[in-house]
Amino acid sequence: MAVGNRRLVPMPPGKPRRPAKAPEAKPVAAIAPTGIKTWQTFAFLVVIAVLWHYLRGLTFRDGLKESAYVEGQNVAIQYRWADGDYDRLPALAADLVDRKPTVIATVGGTVSALAAKAATAAVPIVFISDQDPVKVGLVKNLNRPDGNATGVSQFTSELEAKRLALLRELIPSARRIAILVNPSYPDAETQVKQAQDAALGLGEELFVLKATNVGDFEPAFAKLTEHRADALLVAQRTCCVGSPDREPTIYQFRQYALAGGLMTYGTRLPDSYRQVGVYAGRIVGGAKPVDLPVVQSTRFELVINLKTARTLGLTIPPALLALADEVIE
Repeated sequence: MAVGNRRLVPMPPGKPRRPAKAPEAKPVAAIAPTGIKTWQTFAFLVVIAVLWHYLRGLTFRDGLKESAYVEGQNVAIQYRWADGDYDRLPALAADLVDRKPTVIATVGGTVSALAAKAATAAVPIVFISDQDPVKVGLVKNLNRPDGNATGVSQFTSELEAKRLALLRELIPSARRIAILVNPSYPDAETQVKQAQDAALGLGEELFVLKATNVGDFEPAFAKLTEHRADALLVAQRTCCVGSPDREPTIYQFRQYALAGGLMTYGTRLPDSYRQVGVYAGRIVGGAKPVDLPVVQSTRFELVINLKTARTLGLTIPPALLALADEVIE
């Protein structure tokens, strides 16, 4: 992801660079000293292809290893992704169910979890949800999930108010704040409502910008200039780095700050992927979703990019720097 004033990358329905496609995994058998050992099959429903490298990296596989499962040794994994196109999810979910996997793990947020839930009431599902799993119908109880699903609740959609407050702490004089949302994201209205309520309490004026496709960004940022915003809040499931007029901007995940964004506040993605691996491994080992409570994110991180701040001519208040979990020099 390149950073610059006009290099913008939307999530859906863009086409992030996809890694080489993994060979389609099949359940196979291997001879072990004690007899025949059947390899279990996982199925992954991945909405955002750019998140692929986390799944192929340390955190998910670390979670699997905690349950003594290693891909290519005693477990096979089938990968699917939707390139950010939510309309493809039902077909992908149905295809995975037809392959009779041992467990389906969804890491593309609530929309992919609901697609898997609609496709099967029998195959266990381990999800990452960015909305309340009870409210959206994934489970009826967090401590003892009913049915075939359990996973991680990230609270990402509930953090817009906190991000707005951090912007105010960064720029105490800010009075006009823009929020950039992806209107195709199912929770977009909730994001806006939370931010509006927070802005009202802070005495700020909030106006909404919308962008789904690459072509939507130029008109959105034209309005940003027109309204003379003091700062920008990029909501969950909306991906861009930088803005035409270089307004101070806060994003949700640490990866945006690493790519050059000014400031981020949100849950730790690697923790969620590791937990999905842990639960998937436990289900392969015989556990039932009903016995695995939904894990609620408790670790949140504030990351500040000082290099970007200097470029914007901003001085980060010492109190805000003291709160940061990571400062990028």
